Amino acid sequence: MAIASDRFSRTMNAPPNASPARVQPLWFCGKVSVQAVASAARGNKYRSPKNLSNVNPNQAFADTNRKRAAAKRPSRQPRANTTFNPAVLVVDDVADVTDMIALFLRHAGYDVTTANSAATALSLAAAQQFDLVISDIGMPEMNGYQLAESLRGQADYRQTPLIAVTGYTEYDDRGRSIEAGFDAHLTKPINPSHLLDVIRQLLRSS
Repeated sequence: MAIASDRFSRTMNAPPNASPARVQPLWFCGKVSVQAVASAARGNKYRSPKNLSNVNPNQAFADTNRKRAAAKRPSRQPRANTTFNPAVLVVDDVADVTDMIALFLRHAGYDVTTANSAATALSLAAAQQFDLVISDIGMPEMNGYQLAESLRGQADYRQTPLIAVTGYTEYDDRGRSIEAGFDAHLTKPINPSHLLDVIRQLLRSS
């Protein structure tokens, strides 16, 4: 380090008319200065790079920095296919009810089919496998309890989530719905957000 200091002193104290070849440019950039000092400390004569006058210190490492920045950019991953829409069957003898439920279920991304009677629902279920069934209880000829029992008797619907949507609010009505095969019992008027939460929960656990 003493040798480097001596050379640096000679460089800084050189006369104005000194030959440029005898002045070593230790100011080029941090990397060159470190090499110069380290070489001098080992007792070796440091040779400055050629054509230093043509190099812009501010751009000395520009290419290297660009290469490093490009290497750090993560590659884009293809998006997963999320086009699957669960098929839902809505059963009620009142058209306004089925239309209302079908409207917000379709808006939430479900593939909805409606039926105005339990008999029609059974025919549709035989022709297509639904992922979830929503049914009223108080329907003529065949009520919702009978529909649930009939669906549970079919191999394809033994594990399918069933939701009872009804105006019956008594505790016994809830118990009877569960015994018939329903997984949930909701009373009218229907809260769309609550119904959607129940549907998502049942579909995740099915």
